[in-house]
Amino acid sequence: MNYTLEQLRGLVAVAEELHFGRAAARLRMTQPPLSRQIQKLEAAVGAQLLERDNRRVALTPAGVAFLGDARRILAIAEEAPELAQRVSSGFRGVIRLAFTSASTFGILGRLLNELEQRLPEVHIELYEMVTREQIAALAGEDIDLGLARPPFDPDMFGSRVLLREPLMLAVQEGHPLNILTRPLEPRDLHGEPLIFHSQQKARYFYDLVVSMVPLAQERVVHSVSQVLTMLWLVSAGRGVAFVPASARLVGVPGVEYLPLATPIRDPVELHLLWPHHSSNPALERVLQVLDNVML
Repeated sequence: MNYTLEQLRGLVAVAEELHFGRAAARLRMTQPPLSRQIQKLEAAVGAQLLERDNRRVALTPAGVAFLGDARRILAIAEEAPELAQRVSSGFRGVIRLAFTSASTFGILGRLLNELEQRLPEVHIELYEMVTREQIAALAGEDIDLGLARPPFDPDMFGSRVLLREPLMLAVQEGHPLNILTRPLEPRDLHGEPLIFHSQQKARYFYDLVVSMVPLAQERVVHSVSQVLTMLWLVSAGRGVAFVPASARLVGVPGVEYLPLATPIRDPVELHLLWPHHSSNPALERVLQVLDNVML
């Protein structure tokens, strides 16, 4: 159908005034051009929209039905520039956010709450990915932002430390190590069966633990990729595990968390990660909001 917004505005004005003269005055035009607009609109629609004579103007049934759509079309047309401006300025849009499973331990929810409060028109789509998957997805522009573990290529990605936290030892409730009143050292773990991070699927934690707590690898009884799996194995008495302090928030029953003596006080890092070159204007706004968030 080939009709114009001016023709739709003319129909709405006449329908609300039920008088061509008053409608023309409202539109700041004369009556003859308004009459021609309505005639062209009826021709484009293929139906009579108004009944008019020298005494009255009334909508036909087709006119009543078409009037609602005409108002919606005009509303959309009037809102479109503002919508485009809000999208262009980053205040409205979509951010595809990837996260590691461990980053959900109290952090992800607070981050989402802050974004919802500060940028209510930016919709966040969530994707659970390990760090290497996030890096590939960011490079391929399949996601916009990640919660990931270092290291990263600074030539490709921008990053900011979102959280630093201690590394702790998860043990079964009532474990003999609980009697120690100081942070645990490698010598304290002699003979303990270890539940370890997978070298392939949880490389960040694997390398971190190996560098922080030198241990005999032959004592590893299980290698897994997820912290939650580790905690359930600890709860079942399968061994002890090295986990970030935030794992305490998970609430797995039968597990206690003991401090570790590490060369760095809070060695576990979680970073915001994003591509240097992004075509998504909402990303800059999200980064501005999160730049002031200390999680």
